[in-house]
Parts: sequence; structure tokens; C-alpha cells
Amino acid sequence: MTDPGTTSRTTRRTVLATAAALGAAAVLPPPTASATGRATTGATADDPAALRVRWHTLLTGGPGLDLADPRIAAAVVRTGKAATTAVKGLDPARTDGLFPDLTSTALSNHVTTSFKRLATAATAWAVPGTPQYADPALRDLLLAGVDWMLDHRYGPAHARFDNDWDWEIGSALALNDTAVLLYDVLGPERLARVTGAVRHYTPDPNLWRADRQIATGANRVWVSTVVAVNAVLSGAGDDLARVRDALSDVEGSGANSVLAFNDANAAAEGTGEGFYSDGSFLQHYKHPYNGGYGKELLNSLSRLLNLLAGTAWAVTDPDLDHIRGWVDDGFDPLLVRGDVMASVCGREIARPSKQGHVSAQTVIEAVVRLIPGFPGETGDRFTALVKQWITEDTYRDFLAVTDLASLVAAQQVLASPVPARGPLVTHKQHPRMDKAAHRRPSFSLGISAYSSRIYNYESIQNENLHGWHLSDGMVLLHTDDLGHYSEDYWPTVDPARLPGTTVVAGRPADAAGQRTTSTADWAGGTALPGTTLGAYGMELRAYGSSLRGLKSWFCLDDVIACVGSGIGADAGTVETVVENRKLRDPAAALLVDGTAAPADTGWSQRLDGVRWLHLAGTGGYVFPEPVTLRGLREDRTATWREINLKYGTDTPVTRPYLTLWQDHGTAPDGAGYYWLQAPAASPGRTALWSAAPPVEAIARSTAVHAVRRGSDGLLAANFWTAGTVRELASDGPASVLVRPDGTTVKVALSDPTQLRSTVVLDLARPGLTVASADPGVRVAAFRGGVRITADTAGRHGATLNLTLKRS
Repeated sequence: MTDPGTTSRTTRRTVLATAAALGAAAVLPPPTASATGRATTGATADDPAALRVRWHTLLTGGPGLDLADPRIAAAVVRTGKAATTAVKGLDPARTDGLFPDLTSTALSNHVTTSFKRLATAATAWAVPGTPQYADPALRDLLLAGVDWMLDHRYGPAHARFDNDWDWEIGSALALNDTAVLLYDVLGPERLARVTGAVRHYTPDPNLWRADRQIATGANRVWVSTVVAVNAVLSGAGDDLARVRDALSDVEGSGANSVLAFNDANAAAEGTGEGFYSDGSFLQHYKHPYNGGYGKELLNSLSRLLNLLAGTAWAVTDPDLDHIRGWVDDGFDPLLVRGDVMASVCGREIARPSKQGHVSAQTVIEAVVRLIPGFPGETGDRFTALVKQWITEDTYRDFLAVTDLASLVAAQQVLASPVPARGPLVTHKQHPRMDKAAHRRPSFSLGISAYSSRIYNYESIQNENLHGWHLSDGMVLLHTDDLGHYSEDYWPTVDPARLPGTTVVAGRPADAAGQRTTSTADWAGGTALPGTTLGAYGMELRAYGSSLRGLKSWFCLDDVIACVGSGIGADAGTVETVVENRKLRDPAAALLVDGTAAPADTGWSQRLDGVRWLHLAGTGGYVFPEPVTLRGLREDRTATWREINLKYGTDTPVTRPYLTLWQDHGTAPDGAGYYWLQAPAASPGRTALWSAAPPVEAIARSTAVHAVRRGSDGLLAANFWTAGTVRELASDGPASVLVRPDGTTVKVALSDPTQLRSTVVLDLARPGLTVASADPGVRVAAFRGGVRITADTAGRHGATLNLTLKRS
């Protein structure tokens, strides 16, 4: 995406047009009788009552549902079934809890879950065609349920406990929705109790928590949504104006604006929470969270913009245009055929409810909701994206699981003449959160690192208890097995042997080391624009041990060269994990130098002198220098509760795995590794590349890792310190790609430490002059070649590009 400081794509006129378009898209249903459960109004769009109707439509799909449409009819059936499940056990005569399984007065999620069940049932009561539609018995039960919660759990008379989020956001959102759905039968006294209870916990769109901290990131949008819907229910237009202004921080310093990129605000604000111009999203200070809080921010903001658009309270901030960058750079590279890369999902990977491509569904729903507000080229691009996202996910049918309003809108998108975008092919790095995504037609691969700037993993609220190595160089490969990281992967995978990681063998204590930054600065890389060529790396300094090492991944189209050096520890056995794969076929063939290894569960073997491996359904691994590996097939049994005490269940699940790793020995000093990973390659291609490797390692020291590709002479290097490799020298830490391309030589470089003011490279290729260069890149003749000086101060690890031509 273009740096926001160089080119603006939005004027105030286009932002106002966007707001108007969103307003036009939010069609208000006509007046109806209150007994049906549909909202009634004769109000104008600037009347909060009209906005209540609009929110009702978002919850139910509106009054004009075509029940003859099989997709809509199926969604109505789902809505009814969900309500039937939600009301099981609901008993307002109880004294210990509204539901028998939600009686705790120590766990606040019991309060939120109770309200969510009421909202689920109220939705079915308000949707025509469900068995519960306008049912008086259910109406009375729901009203009694709301009364019970206000009498016993929620409101000014009740002290909060446990997690502030449940009181100010989770419960408030669900209670607001229930009140909108039941509005015509609540009565004024009950309505006043509902709005007063919500306002007691969440009175201000700028603040949250018991100590009234400034709300940032997703929390700010959630809180704003609570205040907005509560204002719609109570008719408080002034509160709607405060919500509008809170999204832009009109009265503040700008540091808390949700819509502004956080690049300039991170240092001033001290939290760093929000979206960055490179697509990174951070929440809870330094945790990468595009697939968690980021998706929730996008989802909630899309609903809020829809609610306010076309009214006196519409958001007209020019920074609305940044949403394009969020989608293009912050979500598209990380959505792989319906799955969101786990490295940016935080502790949500440990929730059983978030597997099965659920997170991507939230993103798709949000973008569907945004399309009417971005007419023209952006709207067409979003339409093409949504078409691609929906149709390429053959694991989870979006149209069979989404809500009614999103279903109606998505069907309109799919019927559009705009063609689907096609599979994403790119190499995208997110230097503001130490992550990389390599996207090819037949596979995608994500790399997860951390540094002095970014936390390793999050484990709060007794969730994600085994996330110890999620950022220790974890490499997650996405193939055509679209359910690989679903179907109980995270509780059953060996968390001490995540693929790609270098670790000290053993299992730390639950949640050990969470929310920890590294003492190392070097994490990041560089990429050539318009290609799938990238260099990435990290200096590993492990938490809780003396383990250290240098790790690189040179992503060169269909081959990833994996290099490690300087690996050492004062104690313990150190391992680098080549692969740890949940097997779609438990007997998937493993070829070792062309010979099939035993496919029996329990197989464990030392494999000496390995030159190549191939795992059916996954791809190949080439070891240009023969290596000794360990192999293990096993059925792994675990429960979700082992990794999540809050939401996990005690039901055992078993999945088959194949693990391959290199044992560096006990207390190694100066150990290393090198292999070529060829995802989705056939056995024949793997054997061919073993005989004639397409990539050569030309440096594997503690000063520099470098490889050269034979087909075009491309040189990729990660300099850990000043050093020289073949024709390229660097004056200090840097990541560099040099690619001859006909009569030109393309150079990409960065400072992965994000600390250097300049990077100086000497390229010993004579006869080169500048064809084009990014601002801040200078070239001068030097000793039979050129000296390249790049200003990297304030670039935050971003790539700078240069094209040289032969004179």
C-alpha cells in the first residue's frame, strides 16, 4: 500500500459520498405491527428511532426476506434451531442463575453468555418463518429473562467481577441487541432499566474499564457501538454525536483515532494499538492480532458506519479511506482459502469455537457490509475480493453459515458482473508485527517471529496456555488440506515441536513467558515488489533458557531456503523442527531418499544421511548436505481444556501426526541447519531438486546468511552484522535481495533491526547506473561497482527499492 504520507486517494467530497452511499445501502423496513416483533417507525433517518429500525435489519435481514430462496430458507431454519438450543434450561424461577450451566458469580463470561443466549432467541422471535416468530410464550420468557438478569446480575445495583470486557462490552452488546429485537414489547419502564444498566457500565465511547482508561483499537469500536445502540434505544442524539467524534478523536490529540494509521501515534500513545500502514494490527500493546481483535474492529466498525451513515451523525473523517488499506494489506494476505493465519489470531487459536474458518467469516461479513460505502473502483475491488474469498473456501460454505443480513448482501455481491479477483500470489511482510506471508498458486506459508518490539504470545484469562513457541520461527504451511489447522489442531499438536521452530526440548509451565519481548532487535526482511521473492529472518533469543540462534527463510517462488546458524544453549537438548503435520490420511506416505518409511502409528526412527524427504499431501524437503533427522508418527490425544481453562471442554480428541526434526544435541555451540522446503512439490520434483538443487547456500555464518538461485543469479542475504558475501557487502545489519533482470538489476533492502539511520551496501557489479530509486536511496560509483546508501530512519523495517541499469 502507498505510504499515507506520500499520496492521498481521498477528498472530503469522496468521504461524504461514501457516508451517503452507506446510508442508502441501509434500507429502512416499512412500518409493521408491533406484535410481529419487527421494529416500527415513521421517523426520518436523523431520528434515533429510524436507526433502531436499521439496526433491527442488521440483526434479522429485514422484512423482505424471500423465504422461497433455498439459501434464505435454510438460514431461517438455522436461526430457529439456534434459538431452540439457546433457551434450553432457561428458567427465570431459578435463584442461582438464569441457566443451570451459567450460575457463577466469579466468572463474568457467564453473564455475557446468558445475555447472548437471550439475544439468539430474540432473533428467532423477530425473524419471519422461524417456529419462534412472534410467539407470545417465548416473548414472555425472554422478558422474564431480561428482568432476571437486571435483578440479579447486571445494572447499578450489581458490582462487576472478573473481566471488565464482559460488563462494558460483551454483555452490553448482547443486551442492546435483545432490546432492539424486543423493543415494541419491552414497555417504557423495562426499556429504561435496560438502557440505564448499559449506561452504568459504558457511559462514554472514549473510556472503558473500571479505572476509565482511554479505549483503543477494537475496544474503542466496541465501546462506541455499545453507546451508539444504547443511544438509539433511548433517543439520545447527543450520544450519537459523541460516538461519531470518538472514532476520530475529534477533541483529543489524534493519538486514539481508530481510523488513523497508528504509525505516528504509537510512540506518543505508548500502546501501539491499532492498524499500521503496512497492514499490521496490534492489540494489548504489542500482540499481533489481525485475526482476533483486528477482525472484530473491522466487523464492528462496518456495522457502526452502516448505522450512522446518511444521518447527521455520519462519520466523514477522511481517514475512512484507510479501511481500504486495512482490507488490502491487513486481511487479504492473511486469509488463505477461508483460514486466517494463526500467527495473527492471538489466544483465539485456543478457543474451539474459533476453528473451522470462523474468523475469516467475520472478515467477509464486514467487507460485504462495507461495499456499498465505497462506490467505484474500491467497491469493485472489494466485490472481487469477497467473490474470491467465498468461492475459494471449499471447506466451509460461507452462505451456509452466515447471518441473514450478510447472506442477503453476499448473494447480491455474488450476482454482480464484477469477476472474482483470482488466487492471491504475493510475498507480503508486516514489519510492524514481525510476521510474513508467502502466497503461491498451490500453497501459502506464514512465518512468525518476534523481537524487542513485539510480544511472543498472549495467554490471559487462562487461555492459550501452551503458546510458548508460536513466535520462535513457527512456519505454518497451508495446502489444499483446508481443514488442517481446524479439526482440533491446536489442542493436539505437540506445542513443544511447532514446525519451523528451534527450541530446547521439554514443556514449560502453562502460560510461561507470555507477553514477553525478545532481547534481540533483528526480525524482519525485504521483498521485491510485484514478485514472490522475499528474504526473512530473526535473531532468536528464547525465553526461559540460554538458547540463541540465527534463523532465515529465503522465499523464492516455489522454494523456501531455510538456514540456521549460531545455534547454542548452555544446557538442554536443542531441536529444530522441520515439519509437524496433522495427517489428513493417517497412512500418508513418507519417502526418505525415495524409499517409503513405515506408515504404522508409533513409528519412530533415526534417519541418517537424508538427502530428501517427501510427505504425501504436503510436499518435499531437500537437504543439499546429508543430515541426520528424527521421525515420529503418533496419534496425539488431548482436550481443549488443556490449553483453555475458560472455554475448553474436557472431551478427549485424537489426531494423527508426523513429526520430523533435527537434533542439535545437548548444550550445542555453533550448530546450524540448511534445507530447501518445496511445498506441494511431487516426489519426482523433489528428487530432481535433490540431484540439482535450484538454490545454493553461499553463506551460513553468524555474520551473514545468503543463497543464490541458479536460474537467474538472484542473491538473497540477511546480514546479522557487517560482512561480505560474493559481490555484496553491507556495513551492518540488513536484509537484501539483488536480482539481475535482463539489462537491469533490481535491489531491495531493509533494516530489520529498525534502529539504523542508514544502510550502506557495496555491490561489485561494474557498469551500472540508476534507472529508478525510492526516496532516500542514493547511488555512487565505488571500486568497480556501486555504493548504495539508503536512509532507513523512521522506515520501521519497510523495504526500499532500487533499479540499476547497465550503461
